[in-house]
Amino acid sequence: MTTPHMMIDALLTGTPMPFRGEDHSAIAKRPVDGPVQIGWQGFVGDAVADRIHHGGLDKAIHLYPQDHYGWWRDAKPGHALLDAPGAFGENIASRGLTEEAMFLGDRYTLGTAIVEVSHGRQPCWKLDHRFGARDVMATIVRTARCGIYFRVIQEGEAQAGTRMDLIERPLPEWSIDRVFRLLIGGGHKGDRAAVRALADQPLLADAWRERAYKFAAMP
Repeated sequence: MTTPHMMIDALLTGTPMPFRGEDHSAIAKRPVDGPVQIGWQGFVGDAVADRIHHGGLDKAIHLYPQDHYGWWRDAKPGHALLDAPGAFGENIASRGLTEEAMFLGDRYTLGTAIVEVSHGRQPCWKLDHRFGARDVMATIVRTARCGIYFRVIQEGEAQAGTRMDLIERPLPEWSIDRVFRLLIGGGHKGDRAAVRALADQPLLADAWRERAYKFAAMP
């Protein structure tokens, strides 16, 4: 049986720049030529402007499947951001697996590093502003085309044009598509048992575990 894997189209980094008014953002990331060093906080040379909502061990690296770009081009015809990787602020532009086929706790090789799926990416207003549209955030919530966050399990280095191979899958019942739809897409209203199970799942990022606890406690 073929090992689930992804091909890396590009690895991207960014630094905070003026974004809207007094707000800064590092969402406009650019591909890196050659190897990228990977530490516990993510790619060396990458930075975040909002340390409350971005960055940290559970959000060290953001992957967005390039498999979705064709769908987005149909939804946003002619949009220049979709002509190249990086439209969604991703660090890894990959092909081969999407949120339906990636699972909480999955561990993948990333060059000589090892990374672990911690949760999906909860969209915010910055994507609407970046695209100059009012519906990007809402569309991601509706479709669960959210992207993936990784924590770093082993430091190392990686570069574009290589594979990310699955090396461990402890939770095949918890696809990121399912987790996102439960905790972000409103699915918690109809499946409290699943939310309670997520709240007790230590591999889930702390912020989303707190969200699951909150939903599980609702009357």
